Amino acid sequence: MGETCFTFEEYCDDLGPIKIVHLYEPSCGLRGIVVIDNVACGPSIGGVRMASDVSTREVYRLARAMTLKNAAAGLPHGGGKAGIVADPQTPDKARLIRAFARAIRDLVEYVPGPDMGTDETCMGWMYDEIGRAVGLPRVLGGIPLDEIGATGFGLAECAEVAAPACNLTIKGAAVAIEGFGNVGKHAARYLEEKGARLVAASDSKGTIYDSGGIPVAALMEAKAASGSVLGYSKGKKLSQAEIFGLSCDILIPAARPDCIHKGNVKTIQAKLILQGANIPATPEAETSLHQRGVLNIPDFIANAGGVTCASVEYHGGNEAQAFQDISQKIRRNTQEVLNRSRKEGIEPRKAAVDLARERVRHAMTFRTCG
Repeated sequence: MGETCFTFEEYCDDLGPIKIVHLYEPSCGLRGIVVIDNVACGPSIGGVRMASDVSTREVYRLARAMTLKNAAAGLPHGGGKAGIVADPQTPDKARLIRAFARAIRDLVEYVPGPDMGTDETCMGWMYDEIGRAVGLPRVLGGIPLDEIGATGFGLAECAEVAAPACNLTIKGAAVAIEGFGNVGKHAARYLEEKGARLVAASDSKGTIYDSGGIPVAALMEAKAASGSVLGYSKGKKLSQAEIFGLSCDILIPAARPDCIHKGNVKTIQAKLILQGANIPATPEAETSLHQRGVLNIPDFIANAGGVTCASVEYHGGNEAQAFQDISQKIRRNTQEVLNRSRKEGIEPRKAAVDLARERVRHAMTFRTCG
């Protein structure tokens, strides 16, 4: 698929993955990847990412993040992820999504949900094809996690717990959002409700910055009208990459993987990083941040709101229950990771991975081989 070689032996371990499936349907041009990483805790839940450059390596890394995320949150689900190699703006989107759904009909260990490039409408198409999806439109009885901002809500709850650990208070804190999309815009909205102020936001077209504050509703309206945060009439317009070097208290990377790396990590001025996207920082960058005293809450702890909401929907719960579960689980796990990190003198990610692996391995003891 036009990517560097993915070596299974390079990534497999005692947790998984249990399946890596490549999909190809010449009649409609479908190219897809499904990675089912681990199902010890239950059927795997994970989003379907649609992007022209999505790769097996990326999908595997995201699937492992889902295994850890679901286990850390105490959900009865394992981790999986899927990718469709296509431009999400393609006019053939519905046809590709439906073809993908039919191709995964028999992969019953995997329950698809929305991710970058897909949404509730896409899940509705999948459900129509195979009767299996989460993050469905409300009219189909789902809890539309992007519409209600489930992941963004969880990030705001995480911020409230983590802020005191780096001598911050949410009220008045300056927030920068890298990726003002379904996750980022709702994180900004919920943090604003807690008293924080948005000072910068970016998307694929660039960055808007105003140290005096940017009203979230006004920015959302401007982006909806123009297609970019650059449509906001006030503030300073910068390049997409410049957001990482701006003065702020809280930075939320909420777009693609590895956007924080050795080339920009030293420019980051934030005291607290909440990983809204999955795997948004390289391991080397996370170590560098930790050594500098920047508190970095890992993705599968901070952004578990979406999959928690999906799990509540899958098991027949309602929206109110989803918000309650998100708050309870993310607050508890954030505090547990902070406590373990401080007590053992380790990076928050190491503390979080240890916590999640312990839970997955415990679940695996109840499973038989063969």
